[in-house]
Amino acid sequence: MISEKQLIKQCQQYKEDAQFELVKRYTAMLMSVSRRYAVDEAMAKDIVQESFLIIFKNINNYRPIGSFEAWMRKITIRCSLKWISQKYYTHEDPTAKYEENLSAIEPRIYSQLNTQEILNLIKDLPTGFRVILNLFLIEGYSHKEIAELLGIKESTSRSQLARAKKIVIAKINSLL
Repeated sequence: MISEKQLIKQCQQYKEDAQFELVKRYTAMLMSVSRRYAVDEAMAKDIVQESFLIIFKNINNYRPIGSFEAWMRKITIRCSLKWISQKYYTHEDPTAKYEENLSAIEPRIYSQLNTQEILNLIKDLPTGFRVILNLFLIEGYSHKEIAELLGIKESTSRSQLARAKKIVIAKINSLL
């Protein structure tokens, strides 16, 4: 099996077999990123396809300062945000149907939910909340970085994250 470094070098030389290997090797990882932002599986696949196009177009600009996977993840996140802003973002008040007085989750509930159930709760969030929750909690972006990426204020990022957490808590409490 070819090393990542060799694979990158061959992709920079536009070798089709290397490009195919890169797609084969990293599609699952990029799909897991895009699924957290996409509204459905078709959108997630489109995001990954567009991400690979950007990766191949810019692979000569890649510098091995950080990990190659992190570089590709960042491209996929930006593609996801672009898709959402162009096609799916709405400015409705998604909190209207959720109760503001929410009780705390009992610690034992975490052991009762599996990873897929938690991901499904997050996937059901309104788009804006889901995006900010993913960027902050999963990707590790700061509120300042999120504000710059989305063209919003830092305070908006903070409040959207707080509301997203409240919605998830309410959904978890409803499962009890």
